[in-house]
Amino acid sequence: MRFKTCINYLLTVSQHEVFQLLGNKLSQFGITPGQYGVLNYLWEMHEASPKELARELSLENSTISGVLDRMQKKGLIDRLLDPSDRRSIRVVLTPEGAALEGDVLKAVDEVNRQVLSRFDADTAETLLRCLQLISGVQPEA
Repeated sequence: MRFKTCINYLLTVSQHEVFQLLGNKLSQFGITPGQYGVLNYLWEMHEASPKELARELSLENSTISGVLDRMQKKGLIDRLLDPSDRRSIRVVLTPEGAALEGDVLKAVDEVNRQVLSRFDADTAETLLRCLQLISGVQPEA
């Protein structure tokens, strides 16, 4: 197999391209694509443990800890003791983190549209289904 037809190579290069586009777009809000994942989950669920966030975002526990540290320093999230189990930490949005929702979601939609505009509608839908199949990520209902 030729290197440039290897699925790993193609996915890596494609992921890098999308990550760069998204990173550039999100930089105006002072966040990274990884931090967007945390914010997005919290916008929907309102709170989570670090372990839940790591699982949902497919990150290692040690990685999520660093992401949360940086987000807390920026004032986007807080980590609070769980009142029902003082050994557990709950991650919650600050008002600053919550306020980013509309603008950040609009920016992410713009990047998705930009990337998918390279395809006709049927091909774009097929691409998304194929990526979901490869990743094991189920489409949201």
